[in-house]
Amino acid sequence: MDHISIAKVVALAVADAVNPCAFAVLMIILISIMAHNPNKKSEILWSGLAFAMAVFVMYMIYGVFIIKSFQMVNAITGIRPYLYKGVGVMALMLGGLHIKDFFNYKEGTLATEMPMSWRPRFMKLIRKVTSPIGAFGIGLFVTLFLLPCTIGPYIILGGMLSPMEIIQTLPMLVLYNLIFVTPIFIITGIVYLGLSKVRDVQQWKEKHIRVLHLTAGLIIAGFGVAMIAGWV
Repeated sequence: MDHISIAKVVALAVADAVNPCAFAVLMIILISIMAHNPNKKSEILWSGLAFAMAVFVMYMIYGVFIIKSFQMVNAITGIRPYLYKGVGVMALMLGGLHIKDFFNYKEGTLATEMPMSWRPRFMKLIRKVTSPIGAFGIGLFVTLFLLPCTIGPYIILGGMLSPMEIIQTLPMLVLYNLIFVTPIFIITGIVYLGLSKVRDVQQWKEKHIRVLHLTAGLIIAGFGVAMIAGWV
């Protein structure tokens, strides 16, 4: 990868992975599964894994779509010189929103968390999940609800990868999305092994939500500055 290093992909993926939005979705799914299967820990394991796989598959598809969209815009010669800088500005603004949430947190902030108006319908869907198959199916669908609060770093990555052929970008997309779903695997494992309860993990997320936003914000804003300055 001559123009984008693995370190850059990892940094963006980590910024996306610590997003509280995806954490919240998994918490609700696991709580729903446990309510219907209180004595079947294997259901928790397989449901968490199924949800992670669904998210991975859908985000791979989204990644290809984002890159192809950038490539179509790049084909317009007059726009090409400004596109990369534009992505940098977007990254700086998105990072700023996350950093703002550290100092002045407001639940459901546009572009950093799932909008409040979406949540009732989302909750209604999630509470119907009672099995691994259901978790996979809902996982495919709820990625649409996750997009407003997780797509920012992915768009930045898409802009950086767009000069490459799609087949060349696939290893980077796989790496990015494996890191993105890693917290889902970790949380599922913690709950399955009995190291912590779902609600304990949920409380940890709520307690540290400002720090999670700050971490994501600093990484994303850093990329924005670097892209505008021409350092990456």
